[in-house]
Amino acid sequence: MYFIYSILYTAAVSVLLIPQYLKRPPKLRMTWLREKLGIFRIPPAKDAARPFWVHAVSVGEVTAAIPFLNILRTSYPASPIILSTMTDTGRGVAESKAPDGVSVVYMPFDISFIMKRFMRRIRPLLFLIIETEIWPNAIRVAHSQGIPVILMNGRISAKSFRGYRAISGFMKTVLGHGTLFLMQTEADAERMRLMGAEREKVLVAGSFKFDSPDRQTIPLWAARLEGPVIVAGSTHAGEEELLISAFRRNLEQVPMLKLVLAPRHPERFADVEAVVKASGLPFIRRTKIREEGKEDARDIRIIILDSIGELSSAYGIADIAVIGKSFLGHGGQNPLEPALWGKAILCGPHMENFPFIRDFYQEGAAFEVTGEGLAGKIGELLAEPSKAREAGEKARMLYGKNSGAVERSLAAIRQYLH
Repeated sequence: MYFIYSILYTAAVSVLLIPQYLKRPPKLRMTWLREKLGIFRIPPAKDAARPFWVHAVSVGEVTAAIPFLNILRTSYPASPIILSTMTDTGRGVAESKAPDGVSVVYMPFDISFIMKRFMRRIRPLLFLIIETEIWPNAIRVAHSQGIPVILMNGRISAKSFRGYRAISGFMKTVLGHGTLFLMQTEADAERMRLMGAEREKVLVAGSFKFDSPDRQTIPLWAARLEGPVIVAGSTHAGEEELLISAFRRNLEQVPMLKLVLAPRHPERFADVEAVVKASGLPFIRRTKIREEGKEDARDIRIIILDSIGELSSAYGIADIAVIGKSFLGHGGQNPLEPALWGKAILCGPHMENFPFIRDFYQEGAAFEVTGEGLAGKIGELLAEPSKAREAGEKARMLYGKNSGAVERSLAAIRQYLH
């Protein structure tokens, strides 16, 4: 089965290599190509300072990994850390947020000879995978070289589980090469066991997302916004129209209302700008505020957050936070960043990737609404600020109650460091 997987994967790489190379900014192309082929400008590891290899696929996983990287850096200051990602945006966030001493690279292609060359060069102490990035050849090569493979902050959605079960025989073989599986919830742990992981290797440690870094400083441009503010984070195609419609319906009652739209993917910035322009409402892109010196954007109604890494701090000025990717059946985005700030949180009916949100709903710490009900719920919370503040405080308390996963995970992996 490994042979079939390798043939199919290599064929896909052959077809996509040139398009993937050309889609990247010119300054990143050669770096991307070299690192995908396992050629790195990282000094070879020495016996006294073998590195940790941490893999986090994109922005969400990198952000979730930051608290763990910080404590790993503090606990083992002599050991380098190599953080691999799959996307340009993930790499950008990693380079800006990872602690000193972390080398950020692209994950090499999952082809055996490339992985063997990479691992012989860096000689990692551990291969630590954030969430559920299962790369069969990487896991097999690490196992064959005596490198413990540990899945951390693991989660498996119902949809992913169905896909893995379709190839259960292969997955059992792949997972047999894993050393430890630290899952977010008991449901995730049971799915991992059903996929073929040995029961004694599967533990529940909680979610790193409850251990995110302390709240960041609110940017000056955001702090100077006047009036109530709705921050809509990590929006996907089709949701901007829905949000603008709900926003417009509340403008008559709250004329100073502002909307911060934060698209999930940078490549959509121009498309979102076209949608906002078509609405006829005064708007500005976040980067233009800085360039033009319009620090307060007083006459603007909509701000398009077209910068990377500012969404978490922008939630600090929200009166209401709306979670993107949750209204059109995409599985949701992380609601914990506004929870850390103690903000009222509105989610659409599709938060399947974040099952803990049900606890928030039950405690009145967040609200589930449909697209049709979004405008009405926004209006209700704007009319009753005390209700919004109460929900935000409950969200902050639940956030604190569920923290500690990073410490538990570090304790679990210590036995494999000697």
